[in-house]
Amino acid sequence: MAWQSLLPVVAVLASLLAAPAIVASRHRPNLREAATLLAATVKLGAVVALLPMVLGGATPEIALIGLPPGVDLALRVDAAGLVFALVASVLWLLTAVYAIGYVRQLAHPRQTRFFASFAVCLSTAVGLAFAANLLTFLVFYELLTVATYPLVVHTGSDAARAAGRRYLAYLLGGGAAILLATGLVYQAAGTLEFVAGGFVADHLDGGQLALVVALFTLGFGTKAALMPLHAWLPAAMVAPTPVSALLHAVAVVKAGIFGFVRAFGFVIGPDELAAVDGDVAVGALAVITLVGASVVALRQDDLKRRLAFSTVAHLSYIILGLSLATVTAWSGALLHLINHAALKITLFFCAGALHAGPHLDRVSELDGIGRRMPITMGAFGLASLGLAGVPPLGGFVSKWFLVVGAFDAGRWVFGAALLLAGLLSAAYLLPVVYRAFVKPGDAATVAPSSAPAPAAAGADVAVDHGHAPPAQPSWLLVAPLAVTALIAVALGLGDVLATGELASRAAGAVTGGGP
Repeated sequence: MAWQSLLPVVAVLASLLAAPAIVASRHRPNLREAATLLAATVKLGAVVALLPMVLGGATPEIALIGLPPGVDLALRVDAAGLVFALVASVLWLLTAVYAIGYVRQLAHPRQTRFFASFAVCLSTAVGLAFAANLLTFLVFYELLTVATYPLVVHTGSDAARAAGRRYLAYLLGGGAAILLATGLVYQAAGTLEFVAGGFVADHLDGGQLALVVALFTLGFGTKAALMPLHAWLPAAMVAPTPVSALLHAVAVVKAGIFGFVRAFGFVIGPDELAAVDGDVAVGALAVITLVGASVVALRQDDLKRRLAFSTVAHLSYIILGLSLATVTAWSGALLHLINHAALKITLFFCAGALHAGPHLDRVSELDGIGRRMPITMGAFGLASLGLAGVPPLGGFVSKWFLVVGAFDAGRWVFGAALLLAGLLSAAYLLPVVYRAFVKPGDAATVAPSSAPAPAAAGADVAVDHGHAPPAQPSWLLVAPLAVTALIAVALGLGDVLATGELASRAAGAVTGGGP
């Protein structure tokens, strides 16, 4: 049931309108940060207000600009879009608090640009979550790439500028592939409106359909870091840790994943994907990525780089689930989008706290640090167990659905690969926890390496080199990571904000498995 509503516009504009206020208050840091927090709160309130409407069967929508026949720039809120918007808005509020503590403690330059770019990024992320059609989605998708570029190059170092060039080359190149696919779909179907289960079945022949699938996989696979399209993501770890958290948990890579949700579920459709063997091809790419990235993560000593390859692997869990035409696999994919966001942002928050406090960036430096930073490393341990799929954390629930969905689809090899990747997740994350709490040696007496990490590893750089970093991170860093860890636990124990219900409804609508 369509329902005209301004709430989707409020959710999109809340942070966008905050950006000029942030710039105007550049000489008053407290006012600038208050504007950031107020915008994040208003955005979250607008998104949560949409929840009872969608659960009640309504579809809030609003047309923005009329364009060619059959296409408008328009917003429409369905269950799938609300899942992504909830993830983005909840975690942005916590990331905003964390970022305030982070840039203050390390005295980062260009803080006004930092927070203004953050605000614009979240507007584009919620805009693509609520996009009613493929054209609107593409507009917000490309704006997100441009808006995040200043954050990637924030430190201004040579490594940051090189990472920024790679970032734009990969992501704008992927956007070009999506634009071409969009043109082919519109030429054949005369519409770009999202429809659960897809709308191209009667408009594209086998060859055209295979080409569209390939273009979407190339385009969205770039932002979602499918191998071999992933190289921009580890390089982007040169950005400050709050940016890394944004890239991995809230906006950029999740936008790529959500692109697969829309392309496979609301443009092509699971049946048509399978008709051209796209389910097997995309699933095979996802398996190669989730196993390959996990193996690479095992060898990384730089903590953020290890977490980056972990992200590459876990995004492919979701892509694998979306390639299968079962309601269980789709439910698992959407649940893992939520669970991975909470778990991975916790891990990056912990990495940032380790850098901002004792200035530790490498796994080999973490012996005994759990005794000095029990909350930080305790949260890291919980999130690591969740990503490894240990019950009752949310990661177990989504992985269970994904494995069962693979077996239901008759893809035993895919199911076995998911189980193997879970073991590899434990192999590259739990040793960090072991070092922190069990291995002898007090990190309080161990000086971190004075040599800078390699540029690609992306360790953050403190600006005030004349003073040693504080021994402990600010409470503004510790409090958000404790909250995200608790959210990760809660997601495994209950249906937080009806996310499970939303995932189930979206999966059922796409696969024909129920409302």
